[in-house]
Amino acid sequence: MINGGVSFWWQQIGRPEPREALDGDLECDVCIVGGGLSGLWTAYTLAGLDPTLDIVVLEAEFVGYGASGRNGGWLSAELSGSKERYAATHGREGVTALVTAMEHAVDDVVEVCRVEGIDADVVKNGVLYVARSPAQLVRMREGLADDLAWGIGAGHQTELTSDQVGERLRVEGALGGVLSPHCARVQPARLVTGVAEAAERRGVRILERTRVTGIDPGVVTTERGRVRAPRVLRCLEGYTAALPGQRRSWLPMNSAMVVTEPLPDAVWDDIGWVGAELLGDNANAYCYAQRTADGRIALGGRGIPYRFGSRTDVDGATDDWTVSSLTGILHDMFPATRAASIEHAWCGVLGVPRDWCASVGFDASTGLGWAGGYVGSGLTTTHLAGRTLADLALGRDTGLTHLPWVDRPVRRWEPEPLRWLGVRAMYGLYREADRREDRGLARPSRLARLGDRLTGR
Repeated sequence: MINGGVSFWWQQIGRPEPREALDGDLECDVCIVGGGLSGLWTAYTLAGLDPTLDIVVLEAEFVGYGASGRNGGWLSAELSGSKERYAATHGREGVTALVTAMEHAVDDVVEVCRVEGIDADVVKNGVLYVARSPAQLVRMREGLADDLAWGIGAGHQTELTSDQVGERLRVEGALGGVLSPHCARVQPARLVTGVAEAAERRGVRILERTRVTGIDPGVVTTERGRVRAPRVLRCLEGYTAALPGQRRSWLPMNSAMVVTEPLPDAVWDDIGWVGAELLGDNANAYCYAQRTADGRIALGGRGIPYRFGSRTDVDGATDDWTVSSLTGILHDMFPATRAASIEHAWCGVLGVPRDWCASVGFDASTGLGWAGGYVGSGLTTTHLAGRTLADLALGRDTGLTHLPWVDRPVRRWEPEPLRWLGVRAMYGLYREADRREDRGLARPSRLARLGDRLTGR
């Protein structure tokens, strides 16, 4: 089994040849810090809106090295954050506008892939969430009722019986499910590679192996020189904490994945997973999975959620406990996979704001902008955030610039060891709640709600 190596997605297509690095000082119109999808979508959009702009993207490793090339491949319309918190500033209409924008963003990404010729194994078959215990079933239905109360329902998602779930795929112990059509499977490394190349075709310059050490109005400092630009956009998501003064802005939360060997036809016949639906569950410490284009199951979850001091992994290497835990979930959901080997395991970080709500902003007085805090629902969100940030940076007044996450203040996390203790305690409570629910608890455990209150989720 390969452990790390950035991700299976990169191992599958091969690590890219490194692009040119920064060599001394330079000047440009827009400097984007971070070569993940947030930065690349921003650059791609800006170059389309104003082809005269000189746009430079700075990346410490290679484009897609972070979460953009390590995620579960869910191009979904999941909302990053609390509806109530977004509504507190923009009302119920702002919440429904953001949900609608996310739904449209799924189709927008699919269309860009078509227009730009990006072969990212894209198939839009929706996402299925299953409930595997009575408590999960209650929580699932509470979520459906809550969405309906907000005016989110018709066309967004549909409840399925256990038999209807089984018609799509057979998950051990599934009591019911929810199907949303607003989701497509993608191969993350292929997607981020394609978006980077599309941005370059529009004239964007991408400089890799260029680690940023400081961001100030009008200037970005790196280990290889300085870049001066009137507009500087920070798109580092889970790596934001590495910048001076940003240690407590967004917490780098760990998520990990395992992927099987290609499964034989007999196993797929037993599972019945013939489409490309994405799969999740309704556990508190939830999992997410996809059937890959080459016939594997890739499954992920939180594992050990946070490293003390906001440290991040080394090239995706993850711990044995997490690999064992995720493998156990896979075997529990699909007993027919028990004989299959796990070929690759890896992890990465995602950005979590203190209020668990994403934000996109731009300060015209300083020329500084940012996007991130997607709390694990970032693959589609990066596209919407990039388009929004581009509009803000150009001073455009559009529907996107009035969404409730725009210019949302970012509350700082507590200093160590409080944030380490808080996050570890939250996921400890989630896992204990799941154990109690799996043993037959009729309703969702109160321990999970305690975990939410503990960290303000």
